[in-house]
Amino acid sequence: MNLKVALQMDPVQTINIHGDSTFALGLEAQRRGHTLFYYEPKHLSMRDGRVYARGQALTFRRELDNHATLGAEEVVNLGEFDVVLLRQDPPFDMSYITTTHMLDVIHPKTLVVNDPAEVRNAPEKLFATRFQGLLPPTLISRDVAEIKAFREEFRDIIVKPLFGNGGAGVFRLREGDENLASLLEMFGSINREPIIAQKYLPEVRKGDKRIILVDGVPVGAINRVPAEGEARSNMHVGGRAEKSLLTKREQEICDMIGPELKRRGLIFVGIDVIGDYLTEINVTSPTGIQEVDRFNGSNLAGLVWDAIEARR
Repeated sequence: MNLKVALQMDPVQTINIHGDSTFALGLEAQRRGHTLFYYEPKHLSMRDGRVYARGQALTFRRELDNHATLGAEEVVNLGEFDVVLLRQDPPFDMSYITTTHMLDVIHPKTLVVNDPAEVRNAPEKLFATRFQGLLPPTLISRDVAEIKAFREEFRDIIVKPLFGNGGAGVFRLREGDENLASLLEMFGSINREPIIAQKYLPEVRKGDKRIILVDGVPVGAINRVPAEGEARSNMHVGGRAEKSLLTKREQEICDMIGPELKRRGLIFVGIDVIGDYLTEINVTSPTGIQEVDRFNGSNLAGLVWDAIEARR
């Protein structure tokens, strides 16, 4: 099987070859004989029902500072491709949402991974709230009085943008912290979206686990331990990755959400778990497969491609 694969992603020149999941997926695609074409979301267009992109043929290699060879720029009809990997990073804003509407036109004849309509309908923090009993106490609101009351009830909370990513804009507010009002003013000056507030989970000091699911089945996990003095566990802000296996509770969480992920065509998903609680379901551009592979000697990109090829 030789597939024509388009990668809709952020600038290829800036990726970290030791951590980027799109890079791993691209290398595995090449190993299987598939060809790659690369374009950025800003070069995606639609005219009279035809969806096309301006980009370049791409070859990956695992060489630092020499990881990509690009062909001559050309315009291609994405409807003639077998697969499009929807891999640009959030923020999940109207620009991102618009690309999912455009890719809807060619899916599923051209298989878009993840399904663009379901990506649009399952923003990570909101989607997780559909699974009752799995989240810590959580409030989604713009109402200042409601947010203040939530903090008064739980005393120690996390607030963050509803559609943010990578730990940006995440704040821990303890009881008596006088910054809540000004913080809400700042959020309100940036956009009109609600914020998400959650009870602070002290278990995060032991780690925030990233679990990878392929076709709704958990296939690997890493534990991300925050740096001293840091409330966030994201690796790019100093979090430390550790080898990890699934606990009984984490397997229960996966069993509860997995069938719905598969039903929605969400092939490659990363969920975040702190202690006994699910906190996010990442469907837009999940990461973590290289870190899991290094600890486990696995090939998670291969499992993703197995799932894709089974649909072609």
